Amino acid sequence: MILEVQGLQAHYGKSHVLQGVSLEVRDGELVTLLGRNGAGKTTTLKSIVGVLPPTGGTVRFQGQEVQRLPPHVLARRGICLVPEHRGIFRLLSVEENLLLAQRKRSPWQLADIYRIFPRLQERRRNGGAQLSGGEQQMLAIGRALMNDPKLLMLDEPVEGLAPVIVDEIVTQLRTIKAAGVAILLVEQNLQVCTELADRHCILEQGAIVYSADNASFLADAAVKDRYLGVGVA
Repeated sequence: MILEVQGLQAHYGKSHVLQGVSLEVRDGELVTLLGRNGAGKTTTLKSIVGVLPPTGGTVRFQGQEVQRLPPHVLARRGICLVPEHRGIFRLLSVEENLLLAQRKRSPWQLADIYRIFPRLQERRRNGGAQLSGGEQQMLAIGRALMNDPKLLMLDEPVEGLAPVIVDEIVTQLRTIKAAGVAILLVEQNLQVCTELADRHCILEQGAIVYSADNASFLADAAVKDRYLGVGVA
């Protein structure tokens, strides 16, 4: 088991956002975290990686409790978060952005990133500010890979992107998953989720209310309608 979250609690000031979130991600698995806006999905990712320190519960990574560790230590251990805003350094080139995260022991080096994301190789001398939204997302994922992740967490990676770019990123995520990287994915695009995921967890008002494998989720229209507001055509 790569990640085990039990009874995770988190607050923003007096606001109790996460109220006992429990989920797990197995080695090499892709799990989606679904839910309506405001359900606590991004907060869950931030709490796992220590950006928002949990106020209760446990986070075990590769069998060890890590909920009290700061983000930079968790990153060194192999938990990498690609946030919704992507965090690209706009004044640096594509290649400079990538090399900032390079680790010699990572199986993902510059040539590997350019193989998976040929568009980045074409743009390698362009500044971050000159990239399209889709290219920035590819750069953010590529930079995370160079940090040698054991668990890659993605927050809305295809939001607002053109369908052709969405398809490209889905293909790239399949390649990353096939290489053995476990992925925890927050995403509103259900088609993307069901194309990629082994399992789905649904978050409602700060707690997990549903968990199932992909086939069961696809077959359960009532759950999608109840928790995600997805009507059945």
